[in-house]
Amino acid sequence: MKLLCLLFIYFVQFTDKQGSEPILFSERAIEQRERWNIKTDSLDYAVSPVYLDSLQHLGATILHTSRWMNGATIKIAYPHPLPEGTGEEDDIISKILACSFVDTVYLTRDEVPMPLAPKWERGVPADEKRASVGVRRASADDKLGSEEQLGVYNLNALHEAGYKGQGIVMAVIDGGFQNANTLHCFDSVRSQILGHYDFTDDTGDFFGETGPHGSMCLSTIAGLTDTYSGAATEAQYYMMRSEEYLTESPKELDNLVVAMEKADSLGVNILSISLGYAEFDNPNFNFTYADMNGRVSRASRAATIAARKGILVCNAMGNEGNKENWKYLTAPADADSILSVGAVGVDSTIAAFSSYGPSADGRVKPEACAVGYQTVIVNPSTGLMRKGNGTSFACPLIAGLSACVWSAHPDETAMQIRQRIINSAHKLDNPDDRYGYGIPDAMKAAGVPVTTESLKLKVESLKSSARKVLENGQIVILINGERYTLTGMKKG
Repeated sequence: MKLLCLLFIYFVQFTDKQGSEPILFSERAIEQRERWNIKTDSLDYAVSPVYLDSLQHLGATILHTSRWMNGATIKIAYPHPLPEGTGEEDDIISKILACSFVDTVYLTRDEVPMPLAPKWERGVPADEKRASVGVRRASADDKLGSEEQLGVYNLNALHEAGYKGQGIVMAVIDGGFQNANTLHCFDSVRSQILGHYDFTDDTGDFFGETGPHGSMCLSTIAGLTDTYSGAATEAQYYMMRSEEYLTESPKELDNLVVAMEKADSLGVNILSISLGYAEFDNPNFNFTYADMNGRVSRASRAATIAARKGILVCNAMGNEGNKENWKYLTAPADADSILSVGAVGVDSTIAAFSSYGPSADGRVKPEACAVGYQTVIVNPSTGLMRKGNGTSFACPLIAGLSACVWSAHPDETAMQIRQRIINSAHKLDNPDDRYGYGIPDAMKAAGVPVTTESLKLKVESLKSSARKVLENGQIVILINGERYTLTGMKKG
């Protein structure tokens, strides 16, 4: 006979941090905090071990804790069916709520019917669900290159100037990293991969059949072959998994919070997060557009905290732009002080699926755009390059650009680098709810003088009939007698 049980997951928020101590930071994190004058505060203290012990004594299993949100994600399993009239579920939660150190208890995952297939394989097109899954099938081709998608924001020129992310540590927080430990496109950067962490309930191999999305995103930053270069191939990288493979629940936002906290403790400089949440398996958990103000979702609040702690956070806007019921950005792209990223094609036209801004409280969103339509990425199943769609792939391109700009200005803060990216964007003076501030210019953002050496970007990567000239220190593209900027905007 099998013993069946119901599984419920909660986030328990505490009132204070009694008896807690500061967490351990890496030497790199300590050095950077000193350099940028980031003071230690209560957010750097762990949650109270006394409170955790109390929860365990009441029957809760601790899954993970959050020092920034001052709480714990807990699991409670109940026999099913519950003996009639026992009220066991209500009894345990009532006891937790009665504790003087508990502020609030949030249900974050309940016993909804388990989908028959992983999220990646369900019948609804992946990019119709949320920002973290945005690939449409395209023919694989081992000759597909990256020059065109990097050229849209002038990153090839910055690479030629010698800035490829050296000295910067990045973390890609995502879903599965299928075959990332063996893919050929990462062979040249293998020594730069510093480690991997899993914050999910999934028990499978980190590099196994838990989805390819993280590997695809990492390839746009770190992939390197004879014909392909990621956006920041001389940075260093962590892989972090926060996205559950089978379910979609608010628990995943708390996984994401813990991943950001871990990155902070490791001294990570840039986060690339191609995840976004608005709708869940249980619609009772769904967000509304009014919630997209940066202060409702714990993950959005955590992204803003990360920015205050000296991290540049890049987050995909979402792929909701052509949906009828929801066309807006998803959490945590609504966070303040980050770079939320929309998607364009190599012709600089906004992708129809790219989510709309602004945030619910009126802030410009997205803050930047990059190629997310027909982006060249790795196919983790074959190791060949292919094309895919989604703001998920635009986001790591902006993260990689940021790493290269930061390489040119290693003493500047994350907020200064963020402002450089925004100030270089082509719609800085007239942002809108699709492009936001628009497509950055890497050379302008880095403040690197444009020379004829910067013109090594192949003309054919833009258009076979195009040629480049230097006018007043700026690259201009001539196509059939018309003049264009590198971001595709027609000049007068």
